[in-house]
Amino acid sequence: MSHSLQERFAPHNRCFGCGPANDQGLRIRSIPQGEVVVADWTAQAHHEAFTGMLNGGIIGTLLDCHSNWSAAWHLMNRRGADLPPCTVTAEFHVKMKRPTPSQEPVHLEARVTEASDDRATIEATLSSNGVVTATCRGVFVAVKEGHPAYHRW
Repeated sequence: MSHSLQERFAPHNRCFGCGPANDQGLRIRSIPQGEVVVADWTAQAHHEAFTGMLNGGIIGTLLDCHSNWSAAWHLMNRRGADLPPCTVTAEFHVKMKRPTPSQEPVHLEARVTEASDDRATIEATLSSNGVVTATCRGVFVAVKEGHPAYHRW
């Protein structure tokens, strides 16, 4: 897949973390590779908590959006659908393991650990230079008609 999940399925999405249409956002590009969804992302100085270190909120956003797309991809494939369902974060827990340098690209990996027809539990890591600096576990739910996120893409 040459395009990210976001570019392929939601090119007009304006989400701060993952929206391709948000010029001021992070513009995460999640790409499936077998059972894992990966992304590489490079910070700018305004993403720092202090010189040389990535802000924790940015780390959380990277993990949240990447995990959410990993869940949507999994649920789409589980259903045999052509489009991913709109998913939202129901639970999300981040562990900061060590400071994340901001001068080098970060690498994200996400895996499904549990799933049902309408939700997926994702575990993900964020690493810098091969060292895991943050992890997360979250539950992401496909929303139904009437929810504000329904058909948001």
